[in-house]
Amino acid sequence: MHSHDGRTLSVYLRTHHFISRNVISFGLFLSPVPTFYRIWKRKDVEEFQYIPYLVTVMNCLFWVFYGLPIVKPDSILVVTINGIGLVMELIYLAIFCLYDKGKKGRVQVASWLAVEVVFLAGLVLATLLGFHTHAKRTLFVGIFCDVFNVMMYTSPLAIMKKVITTKSVEFMPLSLSLANFANGCIWTAYALIKFDLFILISNGLGALSGAVQLILYARYYSTTPKRSKDKADVVKASEIQLSGSNAECRA
Repeated sequence: MHSHDGRTLSVYLRTHHFISRNVISFGLFLSPVPTFYRIWKRKDVEEFQYIPYLVTVMNCLFWVFYGLPIVKPDSILVVTINGIGLVMELIYLAIFCLYDKGKKGRVQVASWLAVEVVFLAGLVLATLLGFHTHAKRTLFVGIFCDVFNVMMYTSPLAIMKKVITTKSVEFMPLSLSLANFANGCIWTAYALIKFDLFILISNGLGALSGAVQLILYARYYSTTPKRSKDKADVVKASEIQLSGSNAECRA
């Protein structure tokens, strides 16, 4: 009887943790929605940049490959959530290209996507031809995944520096800092359960980065100057751009 109850509790906890990881990660992928709603509404990309979404596409591609059975068996969660993120980021880029009036961004987006596909193809070939065990493939691909994941997580560093120098959190939205911290924590817990060093390193750093942002927010919130309506509109645009740069396809 006790054994049955223990198994039931274990299944419940695993299911609950699975749902939590997916919900939080999916929330991060949804964070650029305000940006692209504005682009769609104004029919213009204005000053918004496409680079964060290209980086996220590359990150998602790496993690999808990492989670495949030929590299890291029993990592279907990594594949599913990053696969969803990949589709969403490609949709964002399609909207960007559609409303890029200058059309210069379209050429650059297409060019960089082509480079990313070629780079991924090279990584896949090198992995399959050069490494013949799951352990070696996991190590090789995991290094690339970690590098890009760390880059995604550390992208707010410039904003954090600005908060310290200006003693103002107006350019660092609280919701994104909370999402960063929550996502880093939940995936760190997953990595500890699965004993996955690569997911642990990058997301552990992500949790640390999110925690630092929250500490800075608490420290400088009271010294943030009141804003006029016009300035608030400018800051809101900056926050929307930041949300695009942090939507990471993470594992």
